[in-house]
Amino acid sequence: MPGLLAARIGNTYSAAALLGLCAVLDVAQPGDRIFVASYGSGAGSDAYALHVTDQIAARRQSAPPTAAYLARETFVDYAMYAKWRGKLLMG
Repeated sequence: MPGLLAARIGNTYSAAALLGLCAVLDVAQPGDRIFVASYGSGAGSDAYALHVTDQIAARRQSAPPTAAYLARETFVDYAMYAKWRGKLLMG
């Protein structure tokens, strides 16, 4: 469940499996087994079986948890999005 982020951040396409893995590793304990699979439209699929080691605690100190990145979210309305994408021309 920690790796299911699409409902919160939308469809990130190719990054979805890896973002989900990051969220799972944030809560994984030594000895846990993690299975990551992705399937793309017409592109094929990948699957990985991982085993969490005792080094997970030390590795977690290397970067903020996924939840910290998600907490920085900033919502924009369509007008701002359109401006950033160059869809609105002023003057």
